[in-house]
Amino acid sequence: MDENPNPFLISMITLYPEMFPGSLGHSLAGRARDKGLWQLDLVALRDFGEGKHRQVDDTPAGGGAGMVLKPNVLAAAIDHASNVNDTRPRLLMSPRGRLLDQQYIRELAMEPGVVIVCGRFEGVDERVIEKRNLQEVSIGDYVLSGGEPAALALLDAIIRLLPGVMGNSVSGQYESHESGTLEHPHYTRPQSFEGQEIPDILLSGNHQNIDTWRQERSVQITREKRPDLFSKLDEKES
Repeated sequence: MDENPNPFLISMITLYPEMFPGSLGHSLAGRARDKGLWQLDLVALRDFGEGKHRQVDDTPAGGGAGMVLKPNVLAAAIDHASNVNDTRPRLLMSPRGRLLDQQYIRELAMEPGVVIVCGRFEGVDERVIEKRNLQEVSIGDYVLSGGEPAALALLDAIIRLLPGVMGNSVSGQYESHESGTLEHPHYTRPQSFEGQEIPDILLSGNHQNIDTWRQERSVQITREKRPDLFSKLDEKES
């Protein structure tokens, strides 16, 4: 691994450290890690558990199904990963959190790193969320078995935006959600595929007309496929 004095530092608090780096160890993210552009610090929550069996959870106060992560156990893991002088945001992957979008991804990519707590069971004691200033983040309106898959998705989106990760610095500027719209269609050789041709304008060499066509198609596709996004775009322009 190449030495980098200021890698993007990720502290991952999880019951299943063996799930990482997972897909982040391959392709673009994996090469960036080998270059020292980001660093992963795994913190096994079970190491901070109580008693002989390293218990990390308990029954919910007031009754109900499932178990809840204990605040003292989780707080100890967070304090181990992040001291009082650490400026990195502390994130809790949670279905009730802020819905992740590209704007927030770009904000996080500007940080020196992140501390991520992967929730499990029914949830996390509310007091540790408040006392350790955890920012709850959701990757969608559905429920996963734990925060680890969500953390991998979050980090994949962040890492690709780190300086030096993408070979072409312009690559990330014209993609879905970067401008509030979905991405325009893409084509490549062969020119004819099963009777369908590449649009003539893309072969014209007129880059101004090509850019205009791409912008128009981007707006059209957003209107057709994601009317919710299109309505927000319409509100901004009005």
